[in-house]
Amino acid sequence: MTLERLRVFVAVAERQHVTAAARALNMTQSAVSNALAALEAEHAVHLFDRVGRGVVLNETGRVFLPEAKAVLARAAAAEAALADMSALRRGRLAVFASQTIASYWLPRRLVAFHKAHPAIELDVAIGNTREAAEAVLGGAAELGLVEGAVDEPALSSAVVGSDRLAVLVAPDHPWATRRRRLAAEDLATTPWVLREPGSGTRSTLEAAVRSAGLDPASLPVAMTLPSNEAVLAAAEAGAGATALSESVAYASVAAGRLATAPFDLPERPFRLLRHKERYRSRAGDAFAALMR
Repeated sequence: MTLERLRVFVAVAERQHVTAAARALNMTQSAVSNALAALEAEHAVHLFDRVGRGVVLNETGRVFLPEAKAVLARAAAAEAALADMSALRRGRLAVFASQTIASYWLPRRLVAFHKAHPAIELDVAIGNTREAAEAVLGGAAELGLVEGAVDEPALSSAVVGSDRLAVLVAPDHPWATRRRRLAAEDLATTPWVLREPGSGTRSTLEAAVRSAGLDPASLPVAMTLPSNEAVLAAAEAGAGATALSESVAYASVAAGRLATAPFDLPERPFRLLRHKERYRSRAGDAFAALMR
């Protein structure tokens, strides 16, 4: 059974005339007759009684007609839905962003996308870099936004922004008033409060420490916490030094609850992750274009 045969059946049933149905469908009379014959033969039924030179729905045809119309209506609705999604008049876009990006960099871009495409539902999940990559790999999200490096051949990665980490300490910490730049070995002389392994913030710090000639394992980690807010609160309370985005720490530094220690950390890129082989929606393409 095909949609084309259903359309032919409905057209003939509504007109009770093959020639009139052929004209309405812009088909030849023989093509209409062949489609009806094929539908009946496929299911071993008769849908019409041939009376004289005309056709009349029989009981089987009368029972089948509303079902055929329902199928065609659903097909038309599905086609309209695809057209709407192609034209960005409806749809849903799943995005998974790491914490720093989701809290400080992404919101105004979400607002801009919503203003441009108000009918597209944005479903945003938040986690760390590793979780974002896993969500895109598994298909739970079409787009991932991360600040950590991702080594995954199945994912494409495009730089869409950047920020910088700062080493932060409580105001009474010796590094708070230090003028001379910290050496790499100095970093191992104080407790640290860090994000969890798998976060972009932690991986960026560890890469910078390693580049400075120090094994990240030598940092005495006093606490490992799962969010920027928890790390901020612990550092403000004097639990140890930490490294966080300057955007994350801005309010705490401005209010004097934290101080920036003299150790330069490199700028880190924000990356947009997409699966290389999964379908890329028009909504996803529009969102990606807005990120650049």
